Amino acid sequence: MDLGGANLHTTLGVELPKQTLSDFFNQSDSSLENFLIPTGIPYLQLISGAQDSVSIANIQFDQKVQLLQKIRELNTDYIVIDLGAGTGFNTIDFFLYADIGLVTVLPEPTSIENAYRFIKSAYYRRLLHSKNLKDIRPLIHSAMDSRNAMNLKSPSDLFREVNRAHPELGTALKREIELFRPKLVVNQARTQSDVDIGMSIKTICKKYFGIDMEYIGFLDYDSAVWQAVRRKRPFMLEFPNSKLVSNIERMVTYLTKRCGNYKNELI
Repeated sequence: MDLGGANLHTTLGVELPKQTLSDFFNQSDSSLENFLIPTGIPYLQLISGAQDSVSIANIQFDQKVQLLQKIRELNTDYIVIDLGAGTGFNTIDFFLYADIGLVTVLPEPTSIENAYRFIKSAYYRRLLHSKNLKDIRPLIHSAMDSRNAMNLKSPSDLFREVNRAHPELGTALKREIELFRPKLVVNQARTQSDVDIGMSIKTICKKYFGIDMEYIGFLDYDSAVWQAVRRKRPFMLEFPNSKLVSNIERMVTYLTKRCGNYKNELI
């Protein structure tokens, strides 16, 4: 789902797919089952967006709804959506649609800023689309504009203003905020300070958004990753003894135990 820039088939060592999401949108009444590609890895299949037309990066709303419905119909245990970077509506909507939303950040100022911007955008978009909060959408729109006349600078300011102007909706807003619980992963950690960045982001999100973001762990930096990419082989198969493999397995175990209450978990 890195629309316009999908390349996951390459890292899995899969040849250029003959059918992609563009073909799905061009065919009426098609099932996503027809677009599953074997990866050579037991129980793992791929639906590719590679070699798609330029227009797929800006799919229409009805196409997005159709795709989301078809994704839920897939007969599988887990569906992992590989999203691109940025705060485009399609990226955010797919993230919000998932049962488990993972935000990955590098221990670098630019990546941290982008992660914060993404979380903020997803946060407000969730509130805007909540049927329970339709009466305060003008306030939410105002909060999204940093130059708004009401001087709402943060989600905390929005919450205080809602409680002041619409006390009856304060509870509904609080509930929506509590339901938004993205999970955080720090990637390419080299030092303890890199690892601690996850807790810092968690604290900031609690202070300014009022959300309980889960910091589920970090991934050690390992130069073998780019080697695996060059070889077009999955890292965990190419370097099974790497410490990074243990990091990944720990997170997978956590997610399956903690979040195994859904049917067709969407990650």
